[in-house]
Amino acid sequence: MPERRTHAAGETVLETKGLTKIFGGLIAVNSLDLKVHKGEILSLIGPNGAGKTTVFNVVSGIYRPEFGEVFFRGERITGKKPHQIVSHGIARTFQNIRLFPDMTCRENVMAGRHCRSTSGLFSSIFRTPGQRTEEDMIKGTAEKRLRQVNLWKSRDDLAKNIAYGSQRMLEIARALASDPKLLVLDEPSSGLNPRETRDLMAFLQDIIREEDVTILLIEHDMNMVMGISDWVVVMDGGRKIAEEGIPDDIYADQRVIEAYLGKDDEDSTAYDVPAEH
Repeated sequence: MPERRTHAAGETVLETKGLTKIFGGLIAVNSLDLKVHKGEILSLIGPNGAGKTTVFNVVSGIYRPEFGEVFFRGERITGKKPHQIVSHGIARTFQNIRLFPDMTCRENVMAGRHCRSTSGLFSSIFRTPGQRTEEDMIKGTAEKRLRQVNLWKSRDDLAKNIAYGSQRMLEIARALASDPKLLVLDEPSSGLNPRETRDLMAFLQDIIREEDVTILLIEHDMNMVMGISDWVVVMDGGRKIAEEGIPDDIYADQRVIEAYLGKDDEDSTAYDVPAEH
């Protein structure tokens, strides 16, 4: 296996061991082992229905796996609720944008920061000095993140009234407002035009260079995957179907080509739930 191209490949930020998620008779994720290393952009790719978003939903606490474990920075987080996952340092976006449409851009990003607030009900009601200081810090974080994604000028616009590409960036800004160690992005380039996609690629590379953050990415745009990924993992039918590796090697793998373009039925394989974990 080729060496990872990241400057800190020795430290594992996220790890799944034997991760399995089942819906009725469908095995959406089948005994998946995955490692994401600090300071890298790892892309999880595969055809529609491969199980990629289900992996994200398990990692972010939306689903609980039937089998297997999830570890973040060495701590077991399997089965924790989404707000607990965020407090640990994992933030995510969604394939279908999930903003607060009737809140302003600034309010949306502030909402992403409130998970780090410590003010309780009493201090919020009586506006104690500590609460006011914390609120000012939250506003400062929102300004920083909105400026990063070039949306400061739209800070008082309702989220539903800005362009689609700007909504994509606003969702990323909201995720970044929690100062995550792992940023989980589900098809962030979906619906973007080529210029917007190039801008997004440059932005994510800047974030990796400038901040202590690692990125786990689902993406169908292979130009984006090839352009920014340090490491690529391919899924199909809930499993890894190719040796993970650098983009050039994965792109040329025959199993990856078959997964995207199809193969003869006689070559297809049915997967069963592992008997033990």
